[in-house]
Amino acid sequence: MKVPMLDLHAQYEPLMPKIREALDRVLADHHYIMGPQVKELEDKMAAYLGIKHAIACASGTDALVLAIKALEIGDGDEVITTPFTFFATASSIWRNHAKPVFVDIDPLTFNLDPSKIEAAITPKTKAIMPVHLFGQCADMDAIMAIANKHNLYVIEDNAQGIGSTWNGEMSCSFGDIGTLSFFPSKNLGAMGDAGMCLTNNDEFAARLKQLRVHGENPKYYHKWVGLNSRLDTLQAAVLNVKLDALEYWSKGRRANAEYYNSRLKNITGIRVPHIDNRAVSIYNQYTLVCEKRDELMAHLQAKNIGCAIYYPLPLHLQECFSELGYKKGSLKVAEEMGNKVLSIPIYPELTDEQKKYVCDSIVEFYH
Repeated sequence: MKVPMLDLHAQYEPLMPKIREALDRVLADHHYIMGPQVKELEDKMAAYLGIKHAIACASGTDALVLAIKALEIGDGDEVITTPFTFFATASSIWRNHAKPVFVDIDPLTFNLDPSKIEAAITPKTKAIMPVHLFGQCADMDAIMAIANKHNLYVIEDNAQGIGSTWNGEMSCSFGDIGTLSFFPSKNLGAMGDAGMCLTNNDEFAARLKQLRVHGENPKYYHKWVGLNSRLDTLQAAVLNVKLDALEYWSKGRRANAEYYNSRLKNITGIRVPHIDNRAVSIYNQYTLVCEKRDELMAHLQAKNIGCAIYYPLPLHLQECFSELGYKKGSLKVAEEMGNKVLSIPIYPELTDEQKKYVCDSIVEFYH
């Protein structure tokens, strides 16, 4: 049996008639950049998340860069964030000439540990950037309390968690600006790069809309140096179709996680994902903490089971950030998790036979 890490064939097959119709409408209009489907997507996403403004852009990375620019964070400023995340989280800070300040993670949820944030705050700190990693919200109650106490902005990097909640509230609705990625592998993915910023603040929304078109307003007049980060109409058309299926897919991911939990939770040598009782995860990844991780990975790959390591080298140890002065051992939890985590297939189209095969193979390895 073969179980890929992600099966886009299975995801797209039932949707292709509607997607082709949506693409045909774009092809008939030839309005390929920021066409009417982009505004439709923004309106649908704002309504789904219960957030006032949705501003589409070219990628999830651009969404983070735009958010930082919109909050006027730059030279000499510091942004507190997690080292255990995709590179774009920190690179977006760096590209705006600000300094990422890394704080260690909670060993259970893998998210930014709020108990360690205040010790990292300095007079230069301007914002906190939590990541809702693997589809589970960070502890937004604690993070917002710290931000409010110290008058800091909060940018929610929600590239992996659209539809996840914390105490019944949607991710992206807590901070000043939230960001989404629609990279094809995400739980809501486009047919290429696409992203979005979300905010309830009218002024920030206006800045974001201007910054995504080179900082232009009106045409050929520029208050800021922005980005060329307009969303392709074709990608918006695809996402408009797929957004209607998102809740169904999220339920499927949670059902698959429940099956994995029931089969794997008592296996010596691995730990199944811990979901805080205040959170509803969408399981963008299902990530195990494993003894003999690399050997398990080789075992699964030999059985044609997809698996992946998110993330083997925490950001504070990446060569490009060496001038920040972090050393091995400075953020011990993130470093330990980088050596032990392994993600297995969780997409909603998994068959019962595939899930059983994955679990049987893991049980076989540890027994």
